[in-house]
Amino acid sequence: MSSNELRSKGLSRFVDLPQIIICGDQTSGKSSALEAISGLSFPTNANLCIRFATELILRRAPTTGIDISINPGSERTEAEKEQVRSCKFTGTLEELDLGEVVEDAKTVMGLNGTSKVFSTDILRVEVSGPSQPHLTMVDLPGLFLTGNKDQSEKDAALVEALVLPYMKNPRTIILAVVSAKSDFALQQVTRHARAQDPKGMRTLGLITKPNTLDQGSDSERFYIELAQNKDVQNFAERNEPTAARNAAEAEFFSKGVWKSLKPTQLGVAALRVRLRRCWEMVIVPRQPSGKATGKRAAAGNGLGLH
Repeated sequence: MSSNELRSKGLSRFVDLPQIIICGDQTSGKSSALEAISGLSFPTNANLCIRFATELILRRAPTTGIDISINPGSERTEAEKEQVRSCKFTGTLEELDLGEVVEDAKTVMGLNGTSKVFSTDILRVEVSGPSQPHLTMVDLPGLFLTGNKDQSEKDAALVEALVLPYMKNPRTIILAVVSAKSDFALQQVTRHARAQDPKGMRTLGLITKPNTLDQGSDSERFYIELAQNKDVQNFAERNEPTAARNAAEAEFFSKGVWKSLKPTQLGVAALRVRLRRCWEMVIVPRQPSGKATGKRAAAGNGLGLH
């Protein structure tokens, strides 16, 4: 039985299955990263961001298909779990409106009222097709510290409690998303990545929104230095067609100081290769000789997080 089949049956509670988590602060560009990797457009609320974990399973298959379901959180009663599991989403990949799916999922999870802001339920999206890589990713709610009218400090603690168990799992690759638009030192994901993966063996850093930096500024120099010999990718504006986004991405990285970075550090295609490589390193069984440990260490890309 494959890791995806084990996960769909809920056995990940008993077996540590390899996965890549996409984590970062709110508005860091996590959903844009997920969209660029998967080719699926997940709607976001600029003020609140996602309210629950989204598990995205990409697998190679002769034909294209999509299967969507909700895995209930462990705190639910058995009756509630059964009700949540009974909710299914039907349609082809071309027909399915993921915006509607997310809204329907929020209703099932009880997130359309005012009393509940985040959920421990998981939206599970499995996409298959001949061009899909074999990857399992989890997009997590964005981290934040201070509350506002839409979310409280208690909600911030809940999100942290949702994210940290994923980060602690030794079978997890941490895709730490850092926005160049925000102060690096204030972004919570960097602190948590250091704490949960001190040696950087499982961490792949991702810089988003470099096009917001002023050319020649101290901030641009800082992020270039941060990216030197590390892994950095950029994702252009969301909702652009893939070809247009890729062209804009290539144009941006062909200019200025960004062209000093290696091609393997830039762009969506390179990111997919890096993620696949890191994923393979994590699933290599431990060997007494230490060879596997060395391979996993070679996959670590701290991006200044350590």
